[in-house]
Amino acid sequence: MNYTDVLYEVSEGIATITINRPDRLNCFRGRTIEELIHAFKQAWADKSAGCVILTAAGTKAFCVGGDQKEMQEKGSYGTSENGLWEIDDLHMVIRNIPKPVICAVNGYAIGGGHVIHVICDVTVAADHAKFGQAGPRVGSFDAGWGSAYLARIVGEKRAREIWFFCQQYDAQTALQWGLVNRVVPADKLMEEARALAGQAVALSPTALKFLKHAFNADSAHIFGQVKMAADGLASFVNSEEANEGRTAFLEKRKPDFSRFR
Repeated sequence: MNYTDVLYEVSEGIATITINRPDRLNCFRGRTIEELIHAFKQAWADKSAGCVILTAAGTKAFCVGGDQKEMQEKGSYGTSENGLWEIDDLHMVIRNIPKPVICAVNGYAIGGGHVIHVICDVTVAADHAKFGQAGPRVGSFDAGWGSAYLARIVGEKRAREIWFFCQQYDAQTALQWGLVNRVVPADKLMEEARALAGQAVALSPTALKFLKHAFNADSAHIFGQVKMAADGLASFVNSEEANEGRTAFLEKRKPDFSRFR
């Protein structure tokens, strides 16, 4: 595959996948998701790669979720070449790849970008990174991994706070909440991520594979909820209520959801 939205490289046993849409705050469209899945599978098959780092271009944003401009213009985020919207497949390949996945958050991790970092095995954050959800503000939601699995990480009360109020949290708060593993200066982010990845590369790959399967086993049942949530969102996304959220976001005004209560 010829990548347009991501970068992929392998060095010193570490596969690095970079979302490369900095001009759009690294938000994703169908093509981005398709390329990310392909890159993760490439890293999965590559016997020279023992660990994966997922990061993004620039210093402003890791990922702010789906491309709202594309949604407003085309009525969807676009699809893969096979005609499918494959965000669930991306989430599952991150979980299922039998190698540790380290997320290096270089800025805003909001909305769908926040969900992606939550699913990764380990998160290292730059000290200027910001975390949060925006779905209810723009007429969207993630009632699957982004909520149920998030609650396992930060607890029910904090997970509900993150979703119900759509606030943003700084890196130190994320560290205190257990949402990230480490916070480092921005110019040391990839150095720290690669140092951790290098330690994983030196370990038994079979042991790491079984450990990852073991960690995943307890939350695997959430996948059924994920599919139900995805179908619900697909039904909701083109409603008047969802459209009000997207339009308000693009017009840089507060949405008015009062008529939908």
